[in-house]
Amino acid sequence: MPSRGSIVSGAVLRGVLGDAQRIARKLARRVRAVERRVVRLEPTGKARGRILFSYVLDPLLGPREAPADRSHTHYWESRQMAWTLVDLGYAVDAVHWTNRRFVPELAYDAVLDVRTNLERWVDRLPSSTLRLLHCDTAHWSFNNRAEQQRLEALAARRGIVLAPRRQMPAHRGIELADHGTYLGNELTRSTYEAAGTPMTRIPVSVPCCYDWPQGKDFAAARRRFVWFGSGGLVHKGLDLVLEAFAGMPDLELIVIGPIRRERDFASAYRRELYELPNVHTVDWIDVASPRFVELCGKSVALVYPSCSEGGGASALTCLHAGLIPLLTREASVDLEPAWGVELETASVEQVAERVRELSGRASAELEAMARAGWEWARRHHTRERFAEAWRRFAQDLAADRLRGAVTLDRDTG
Repeated sequence: MPSRGSIVSGAVLRGVLGDAQRIARKLARRVRAVERRVVRLEPTGKARGRILFSYVLDPLLGPREAPADRSHTHYWESRQMAWTLVDLGYAVDAVHWTNRRFVPELAYDAVLDVRTNLERWVDRLPSSTLRLLHCDTAHWSFNNRAEQQRLEALAARRGIVLAPRRQMPAHRGIELADHGTYLGNELTRSTYEAAGTPMTRIPVSVPCCYDWPQGKDFAAARRRFVWFGSGGLVHKGLDLVLEAFAGMPDLELIVIGPIRRERDFASAYRRELYELPNVHTVDWIDVASPRFVELCGKSVALVYPSCSEGGGASALTCLHAGLIPLLTREASVDLEPAWGVELETASVEQVAERVRELSGRASAELEAMARAGWEWARRHHTRERFAEAWRRFAQDLAADRLRGAVTLDRDTG
């Protein structure tokens, strides 16, 4: 039976609710401001058509050349997608993906959305409008079920009940779309296949590329591992990793993520996060900072047993930084045995087993794996690769190759 000390107290829960309410109010004010905006981007010369674009609006509010926020890949990617359409001759009307007030009044040639706006707008669109869904996560049903299963497993394992952090609203976007684009890999695509909608892969970008860490001491680094992820700490497997390293005091773990934003998790795992000598919690840091590069340079691998992703950008960032990835299949990164290790089951025991096994390999082998993964990431996941793939897709759209496969007498019920 779990000890009483492992259960989040009522006082902590009240604190969590208070924090959540304050954060929600702050975000709501910011989101409401963004949601009142419509950004119109015009091409040079006469437009070949007009596209309604529903994604992240923030990076389109400033100059095209301004540095993009590095805290998430969607800031740069949204801007790149919109401006590529403009470069191809389209006028673009852009709104934030959470804008619930905007309704289309023009006869758009195409509409691109990432969540629920497509379903909300569909009855207002002419039958000739090409409908596109950009899938930057796994399907909402897969995502929601996966997170709930992780939370239930945590409750059964340690008697800790935490609130879900990564639940998505149900919607029929992929069923209503004529074509979808997706980040991630074959697993990501498979979560959408029941809809029967054709889909095109766009390789997710990373905010930074790093030089190979020349002279890295892999003999010393083999004892040190990293967990790096954003919000939804149970969703992304931090609970499993902390419990595994609590039983491996001879190995070290560096935790990089927004831990303080999830006070319920931080309270439940206070001992593992802040009291164990082999766990070092540094909270969130900029991936372009010397500190991030330094921490990766002292470590051998990333341990990231996420339950659902739409591209695994945090894992890919660590690959670029020279870390060997230990990932679940659901992290949505293509793994090869030459440079990666798959966690077949999301369990404390499997995490510990794979970490121990990797740490026991020869330093020369570890260096070869890290180098092979670094080279693979530079070939497949950069901003340049994303831009090339998206431009090819948009050119197909412009050339009407996609439109030829569209049946215009659709059932939108």
